[in-house]
Amino acid sequence: MATLKVPSTVPPPSEDCEQLQKAFAGWGTNEALIIQILAHRNGVQRKKIQETYYEAYGEDLLKDLNSELSSDFQRAVMLWTLEPTERDAYLVNEATKKLTASNWVLMEIACSRSSDHLFCVRKAYHAKNKKSIEEDVAHHTSGDFRKLLVPLVSAFRYEGDEVNMSLAKSEAKTFNQKINDKAYNDDELIRILTTRSKAQLNATFNQYNDQFGKAITKDLKADPKDEYLKLLRSTIKCLTVPEKYYEKVLRLAINKLGTDEWALTRVITTRAEVDLKRIAEEYQRRNSVPLDKAIAGDTSGDYEQMLLALMGHDDA
Repeated sequence: MATLKVPSTVPPPSEDCEQLQKAFAGWGTNEALIIQILAHRNGVQRKKIQETYYEAYGEDLLKDLNSELSSDFQRAVMLWTLEPTERDAYLVNEATKKLTASNWVLMEIACSRSSDHLFCVRKAYHAKNKKSIEEDVAHHTSGDFRKLLVPLVSAFRYEGDEVNMSLAKSEAKTFNQKINDKAYNDDELIRILTTRSKAQLNATFNQYNDQFGKAITKDLKADPKDEYLKLLRSTIKCLTVPEKYYEKVLRLAINKLGTDEWALTRVITTRAEVDLKRIAEEYQRRNSVPLDKAIAGDTSGDYEQMLLALMGHDDA
């Protein structure tokens, strides 16, 4: 599953903390040493390093990294070092702020995480921000976006493989009827999308394809400029074929006039321990270029080295 290469003999956290202190000491920061340590530790190890660092030096490792590093490299290291549910809580909070608002990030986290993980993200958000994700998402969105996103972020879907085929057939018809009526924000359509298991939704969308001769996402392209329809299509893709959704995010991030570093950093740091290998395979299939080469051609310096290390192609 994971693409991250963790060395077979990992030093104890105390040694990693000593090395990180050395990396911060003196006039210049040793960025290569930071990459060598943090980019090659898994989630459990990174959490232990943070705890040990605080016990040994009375300092918050994340705060020290924040003050020592800068720019896109700083963001990549910070996001990577955060515990995954805290990282997602941070990204959700950021996505509900005026200057960094993003309905796409909210949808992505709601749709591509497991039910248990998303539940823990909500708990982490409570603890950190003293309010709920639902409260902030509702406050910072409106109209159809709010109607879709609030139940998405509060979902707790069944995670198993059990599928009800008669339900899939009838709900495929419901989707088709609502789409034909251009009722894209219909309560039933949103209820199905925000409560059914991913396996059930896959069965429903396969039924849609079989019954009506085309993919549901094609039928949702009535108005290519409609931002809500774009989000609806991405929601379906993210719930059912996340590697295809993320491939597109990366393609748009890399192929833009000027790289979208925020999107690139978010995808690599949040998927490195999940499904980055599948995303990279999809990227190569779709673009005929290996993802690591595309990243290397579009980034530079410590930022490039950090991303490539997270892909398991560390040259540092």
